[in-house]
Amino acid sequence: QVQLVESGGGLVQAGGSLRLSCAASGRTFSWYIMGWFRQAPGKEREFVAAISRSGSSTDYADSVKGRFAISRDNAKNTVYLQMNSLKPEDTANYYCAARFSLSEWGTNSRYQKEEYTYWGQGIQVTVSS
Repeated sequence: QVQLVESGGGLVQAGGSLRLSCAASGRTFSWYIMGWFRQAPGKEREFVAAISRSGSSTDYADSVKGRFAISRDNAKNTVYLQMNSLKPEDTANYYCAARFSLSEWGTNSRYQKEEYTYWGQGIQVTVSS
């Protein structure tokens, strides 16, 4: 079992920045690919960003590319999402997710929420215009 706890959300004006953190416990953190997803009211949960086991490789949704940055600190069992140039359409509940992998990215899709086994409780990010 892996427990994930997000922090760092809140209310910010458009153009501002926030950094989300996700602290993991329970298993060897470096065995897991980590992802961030978000869900706005009335919408499907969507992929935002993912990072490989060692942190050597990252991937982003087109909607956040160039504005968001995912990183991890395996010594601290924590993954981060730095969000810059925030827009009102970034308003959503943000979720941290983990999936076990035998290699840096594994063979399954990093974009599909169904491929992730463990989830945090989510944290609200609200961007005002």
